[in-house]
Amino acid sequence: MSKEGQILFTVGSVLRGDDAAGPMLAKLFEEKPIEGWSVIDGGQTPEDDLVLVRRAQPKRLVLVDAADMGYEPGTVRAITPDEVATQALITTHSLPITFLLGQLEECCDEVLFVGIQPQDTSFFNPLSPAVLKAVQFVYNWIAAGADFSVFAGNDDRE
Repeated sequence: MSKEGQILFTVGSVLRGDDAAGPMLAKLFEEKPIEGWSVIDGGQTPEDDLVLVRRAQPKRLVLVDAADMGYEPGTVRAITPDEVATQALITTHSLPITFLLGQLEECCDEVLFVGIQPQDTSFFNPLSPAVLKAVQFVYNWIAAGADFSVFAGNDDRE
């Protein structure tokens, strides 16, 4: 039986400035749903929501989180599992994101981890304008069909 459906799975803390990018994207999805997509806001402990993903067995899953990738704030990039394992990406989560990605790849045909470069993840700070713009970009990208190839070879760091 082929898998169907697509899930946006967001991660982040609403209390830590730009780390709220994922939850803000989930809120946007709840306010303006996109046909064919479901949203799960994993918050600070996304591993607690793995059971929902396993039950759904989606064809496609897009995981969105703030990630310190060394870019300008608001930059949106796909991050490979190898990059997650070898780079010191910020995390405010209880388990490493590599664990989460491994679990997701077991139950989804396609998984794409999209990182949004934060400006500031200090407690109680608001989302920066650059990251808010990036959240809207990711929403529009998914609404336009979420073409995964847009992110192919997108690492232009020198």
